[in-house]
Amino acid sequence: MNQKTITNKCSISGYGIHTGKKVNLELHPAKENTGIVFQRIDLKDKPTVRALFKNVASTNRSTNIKDKNAEVQTIEHLMAAIFTLGIDNLLIKIDNVEVPILDGSSKKFTEILRNSSIKEQSSIKKSIRITKKHVIKIDENESYYQIEPSENFSVEVKLDYDARFLKNQIAVLEDINKFEDQISSARTFSFLNEVDYLIKNNLIKGGNLDNSVIIVNENANEDVKKYLIDKFGKENLSFEIGKLLNKKKLRFDNEPARHKLLDFIGDLSLIGSNIQGKITCFKPGHKSNYEFVKKLDKIMSEENRKIAPKIDFSEKPYYDINDIKKILPHREPFIFIDEIRDLGEDFIVGVKYVKEDEDYFRGHFPAEPVMPGVLQLETMAQAGGVLILTTVENPQDYLTFFMKIDNAKFKKKVTPGDTIIFRLNLISPIRRGLCHMHGKGFVNGEIVVEADLLAQIAKKN
Repeated sequence: MNQKTITNKCSISGYGIHTGKKVNLELHPAKENTGIVFQRIDLKDKPTVRALFKNVASTNRSTNIKDKNAEVQTIEHLMAAIFTLGIDNLLIKIDNVEVPILDGSSKKFTEILRNSSIKEQSSIKKSIRITKKHVIKIDENESYYQIEPSENFSVEVKLDYDARFLKNQIAVLEDINKFEDQISSARTFSFLNEVDYLIKNNLIKGGNLDNSVIIVNENANEDVKKYLIDKFGKENLSFEIGKLLNKKKLRFDNEPARHKLLDFIGDLSLIGSNIQGKITCFKPGHKSNYEFVKKLDKIMSEENRKIAPKIDFSEKPYYDINDIKKILPHREPFIFIDEIRDLGEDFIVGVKYVKEDEDYFRGHFPAEPVMPGVLQLETMAQAGGVLILTTVENPQDYLTFFMKIDNAKFKKKVTPGDTIIFRLNLISPIRRGLCHMHGKGFVNGEIVVEADLLAQIAKKN
C-alpha cells in the first residue's frame, strides 16, 4: 500500500473553541515521506511541527503539539479526517495557534480533503500490524485499551459515565471507509457541571450552541447559569436535567460515544503509521489516548526487534541504491547496503542481496564462500548511517563515523544467494551528533547477526 497526499490545495476558516480566535488553514500537497506537518505562518521564520505523539505538549480537553516555538492546539478532529482518508503527507499552513472547531466534528474537514482529490504516491505507506493480543491499562479514570490481530483496522469505544442518561454507551467503526458516514459528524460534548471548570481555566472562549453539545446532568449553579444566559440568551437554553442545553437533539443516540471514537482516531494518528488490527477502548480521553499511543509504540518496537520485518519485494523500495548514494558517501567496491525498505524517526529497515560475484568471496573462502562477519557489521552500519543522515539537512555534507561496536554476535553463516534484512532501532534519541543503535540482520526469518552501534555525525571539512 502506497502513501497518499492531496492533489489540490484547499483551505478552511473558523474559530478556535478554546481560544476563540479566528484562524485560517491551508492544506497543501506534500512530498513522499513528509508526514503531516503544521506550519505557523503567523510566527517569525514560519516554524513547523510534525503531528507525532512525541511532540504532544498537553492533553487538557484537547490534543496540542509543540516543537520549540511552533505550537498548534486542538488538532484531533482534523487529524481524524486525515487518518481515515489514508492521507500520509500534508503541509498545513495555519495563521494562529488553534485549529478551527467548525461544527465540533470532523465532517467539514473530511469533506474538504476528499473534494480536493487524493492521489497515490510511489513510496510505501508506513504500517503497524498487530500480531498479538495485549491489554494496556491506563491509570487515569480506570481507562484501558485492548489490541488484537485483525485483517482490517477497526475500533470499538465503550463509555461508562455516572450520568444515568449516558451510561454504557458503545460506538463501533468496523470499516475505516465508513468513518465519514458513521462517525465524522459526531460533535464534541461536555456536561453542564464541567462548564464552570472550563470557564475558570480560560477554555471554551469560542464555544457556542452550534459547535458543541452541552448535556445537562445536574442543576446549574447561578454563576454558570448567568454566564450561559449572557452568552447565548435565556430563550435558547434549557436547564432540564437529561436534556441538551440548546434544546436540540443528538445527531445519533450514541453521539458522545461516536465523538470519543473520533477523538481516539485523531490521537491514534499521531503514531505516524497505518494500523492493521482491532482496538477496543474503555473510557478513553485525550490524556489516556496519548498514554496508550506511547505504550503501543513501545510494544510494537519491542516486537519488531524480535522478528524479521515483513517485506513485499514486489513493491518499490523506500530508497534504491541511487537514492542511498545521495545520502551516503560510500561507493563501489565498499557500498554494501542495496535498498532501504522502511524508515521512521527511530528505526530503519535495509536490505543486502548477497551475490555470488561479491569480490570478497574470492578470498573468503573460495571453496566455501562465507560473507565475513565484519562486512555484515559494515552493511548494518551503512543502513544505520542512512537513518542518521536523514535527520540533517543536506546529508551529502556530512559523514558518519562509528565509534564503538558492542555485543556483536554472529548466529549463522551468510552465503551467496542469501538476502539479509537489517533492522536498526535507536536505543536513545540522537543528541550532540551521537547516535546509539541496536541492529539485527535476518535471513529467512532467522537472526544471523546483531550488535549495538555507536556513531557520530561529523560535517565534512
